[in-house]
Amino acid sequence: MNKNLNPLNWTKKQQIIGGAVAIVLIGGVTTGIVNHANHQAKERKIEALKNKKIKLCKDRAEKARKLEKSNEADSKKLLDIAEKTPTDKNIKLAEDSILKVKNAEVKKAFDNQVVGIKNRVKLETEAKTAVSNYQKDAMNQDKYKTAQQAVNKLTSSYSKGLKDTLNKQLATSKKQADDATKAQQAKSANDSKAKTSDTNKQQSGSTEATNDNSNNANTVTDSQSTVNNDVASGSNSYGGRSQNNYSQGGSNASQNNSNSGSNNQGQGNNGQSNSNSNSNTNTGGNGSNTNNNGSNGGNSGQPGHVTKYLAWVSVDGVRTYTQLCNSVAEANSWTYGILHSQEIINLSFDHTIGNGLDNV
Repeated sequence: MNKNLNPLNWTKKQQIIGGAVAIVLIGGVTTGIVNHANHQAKERKIEALKNKKIKLCKDRAEKARKLEKSNEADSKKLLDIAEKTPTDKNIKLAEDSILKVKNAEVKKAFDNQVVGIKNRVKLETEAKTAVSNYQKDAMNQDKYKTAQQAVNKLTSSYSKGLKDTLNKQLATSKKQADDATKAQQAKSANDSKAKTSDTNKQQSGSTEATNDNSNNANTVTDSQSTVNNDVASGSNSYGGRSQNNYSQGGSNASQNNSNSGSNNQGQGNNGQSNSNSNSNTNTGGNGSNTNNNGSNGGNSGQPGHVTKYLAWVSVDGVRTYTQLCNSVAEANSWTYGILHSQEIINLSFDHTIGNGLDNV
């Protein structure tokens, strides 16, 4: 080893210089170590801040995800309520909740569901209105077809209950209309038969009255002919002797014949009345003979039977409601009112409702 490199062999000046160099070297090393340590601390701090930011972002994202799921769940819940009970308030609540949903696809699906609910409500309203209009005018076939078409448009499962109810109401009103039509047709047929029967009776009565007058006229004519023949032959008996043409001390007067006839003909329930009166008078010198034919009057007919109508409504085959009416129109009006009462409508869901009309 070189002795000059051994610090112990250095001169004082060399030792001072060497010490200074050593101090510089030691300081440099120390500074380098400190700088390195500071750099590592800075890097650790940066890394920590970076990790903290990343964590914060993740937390925010998770929070947003949870909020989105919550908003979607709330919207779905409110949409279900609006489907079952589609009031304006429930639909508005669902629409407001959908505004909070951020997912574009989910939001679009929810919006389409709201549109579907509104369309269903519109169809249900139109169906109820059409059925109500038909119930007020059950004889109108055009209104029946309109109501039937409107009810058939209710295809949503949520509309099934309403659709069944409206179909029952349609069927009930249709049956009422059919029954009323049949009753009216039967009444028209009966009225036609009754009118024909009355016409035949009138014609028959007129013929009988004509025949009776003709027979009475023939009888009077025959009697007149007999008297005239007797006068012409002059065969009057006086004092036990036969006289020809004229009798002694007596007088022969020609006969007075009177024939009066009347024919009164009534129609309908008053019947017919015929009256004939005949009188033959023969006055001779020895006395007088008078022949009177009595009058014949017909019997006045009694008033005919007045038809009443018994309207009835049955529940499960039992006539629960009845009403005696003076006309078919009155009976139909009463039946219509009963069948459209709230009580009968409620009963129709679980019972069989019937109605009819009887002549009394």
